[in-house]
Amino acid sequence: QVQLVETGGGLVQAGGSLRLSCAASGRTLGSFAMGWFRQAPGKEREFVSSINTSGDSRVYADSVKGRFTISRDNAKNTAYLQMNSLKPEDTAVYYCAAAYGVLGVSMRLDLYDYWGQGTQVTVSS
Repeated sequence: QVQLVETGGGLVQAGGSLRLSCAASGRTLGSFAMGWFRQAPGKEREFVSSINTSGDSRVYADSVKGRFTISRDNAKNTAYLQMNSLKPEDTAVYYCAAAYGVLGVSMRLDLYDYWGQGTQVTVSS
């Protein structure tokens, strides 16, 4: 089992930045692709970004490309999402997720085995 805990959410003005962290326990993350997803009120959970096990391959949703950066530190068993130039439409609960045995990156929610509890990000205009 893997437990994931997201931190770093909060309230920020448009144009500001936040850095989300996803700390894992129970197993090392080195064998897991990591992903970030978000869910706004009344909307389905959507893909934000994914990074492969070694950290040298990343993919982003078009809506965040150029503003968000995903990274990971396997030695610290932690993944990150740096969010810059935040917009009100980025407001959502952000979830990190881990996919075991996925060697590349993945945008598919159903491939992720473990999920965190989520952290709220609110961007005011």
